[in-house]
Amino acid sequence: MDGQPGYRYTLADSAMELKWTSKALSDLERLYEALTPIHQEAASRTVQSLTRAAADLLAHPRLGRSLLEFEQREVRRILVGHYEMRYEIQESTLYNPAPLAHT
Repeated sequence: MDGQPGYRYTLADSAMELKWTSKALSDLERLYEALTPIHQEAASRTVQSLTRAAADLLAHPRLGRSLLEFEQREVRRILVGHYEMRYEIQESTLYNPAPLAHT
């Protein structure tokens, strides 16, 4: 996944760390900006649910379905509402959780 620096988040009870890359944060911002003209409250709820789901992965990092096309890496996906989030597990870090597509 994208290795650019970004936002980091850890859960007190977890050995895992969540790293939001610059691209992932940009994707969330772009999604919010696209949804806001349609319904601002829904845009906020959508972005909040995506960020909450990503943080929840710290407690259960292998909750998502493994994506076999990334055979050499541990890339997984979860569905959050109408959005697919992909993330990569490398040792004790989850990288680049971001909404990739509207399902």
